[in-house]
Amino acid sequence: MLEKLIKEYSKKGKFNDYFGDLDIPEKKIESNIPENLLRKDFEFIEVSEIEVIRHFIRLSALNYHLDKGIYPLGSCTMKHNPKVNEEVSSYEGFLYLHPLQKEEDIQGALKLMYELSQFLKEISGMDYVSLQPPAGASGELTAMLVIKKYFIDKKEDRKIVLIPDSAHGTNPASVAMAGFIAQTIKSNSEGMIDLEDLKKNLNEKVACLMITNPNTLGIFERNIKGIAEELHKYGALLYLDGANLNAYCGIHKPGDAGVDIMHFNLHKTFSTPHGGGGPGAGPVGAKNFLVPYLPNPKIEKNGERYYFKYDKESIGKTASFYGNFNVFVKAYTYIRMHGIKGLKKMSQIAVLNASYLRKRLEELGFYCEYKTPTLHEFVLTLKDFKKVDVKALDIAKRLLDYHCHAPTVYFPLIVPEAFMIEPTETEPKEELERFVSAMKRIKEEIKENPEIVKNAPHNTPVRRLDEGKAGRELVVKWG
Repeated sequence: MLEKLIKEYSKKGKFNDYFGDLDIPEKKIESNIPENLLRKDFEFIEVSEIEVIRHFIRLSALNYHLDKGIYPLGSCTMKHNPKVNEEVSSYEGFLYLHPLQKEEDIQGALKLMYELSQFLKEISGMDYVSLQPPAGASGELTAMLVIKKYFIDKKEDRKIVLIPDSAHGTNPASVAMAGFIAQTIKSNSEGMIDLEDLKKNLNEKVACLMITNPNTLGIFERNIKGIAEELHKYGALLYLDGANLNAYCGIHKPGDAGVDIMHFNLHKTFSTPHGGGGPGAGPVGAKNFLVPYLPNPKIEKNGERYYFKYDKESIGKTASFYGNFNVFVKAYTYIRMHGIKGLKKMSQIAVLNASYLRKRLEELGFYCEYKTPTLHEFVLTLKDFKKVDVKALDIAKRLLDYHCHAPTVYFPLIVPEAFMIEPTETEPKEELERFVSAMKRIKEEIKENPEIVKNAPHNTPVRRLDEGKAGRELVVKWG
């Protein structure tokens, strides 16, 4: 049976009044509200407290989440987030801070932010890190605006940003929003940037190359130093989308490979719960020649005092106040807990888990389009199942019946019937094997009775939706 909406429990007179009568007449309250802000037709929901609690507890039980099982959402790094992060971020000293307080009243918060930026500098090999951008895509846009301002100041007219065909979808969007023109670079047969195609497209109009490393196929761009050198010959810059930093954190520093500017996804690599719209944090790190252009204000230290610094060359603010402080606290806690050795182990286990899962699935006859070894994630191609009219989406939906969250499907676009899997380092071997068993059973079902898979899911609270209709007829309210 489908769960009711909360308003369907409403009944006049049911409301529990804990606060007694209003000491201000309702008409007087209404008179202080501008006429254009008053609702003309509003159905007040009347439910008891126990009904509200039970309703949302039931909904939470119906929802699939990381505390229930594996969430192998490739490209998104949906790993377990230590509960201590939540506890620390709830400390009163953090919880009740206000961003408009004076510097001398928030020295502890400034110290945390300053030290977090120092940690990220050490991890990445950058010279300075701004914490301000509130998400990964915002970090991308911030970096593009920094690059744009840099070339404006140099009086160089550079309009083109090169993007690999395996890039995250937000990359070309960030490029366009910054006023650049995106130009695609092909991948070679190994799933890496085609160096010849890159060289062919390089000229004095190119501002930068946006690169994700490992790329969205999970493949490490082993020619990254050579790529940086080719760009720098033309005065162009190398930007790194740091979404996949968890594959080599504590092992490889992008700054040492020639990266000029990059963003981090704190909510992925350093364990802030994300999904469902946030919150996130997308700090941007840069080499010295780009640091003045980073967002204001910057946090600096003078002796034991921390303070805000404003650079006149800065692109300005890219978010309200100083960024998502709550996310900073969680990332800071995670890094301090692990230390550099722990972060290295985190990456090693992420690669081990993904490599193990890829091998086990290959033993069942599931293969990657590119045979190159992968790190923290890999992309299967399920194109062979289309011979019996079964698509990647069907297999993803059937996984829900086996209590596994579906991987990312149909991305990256260079892989037909893509099935992008990232188990993360926090999954035990037993859970990986449970996922393998589910995939094995689904393959058997496709052979024996493909209609079971094509019409999945069967055991979830909501059956398969008409996604095309939902996209064309977007209705986000009830009644």
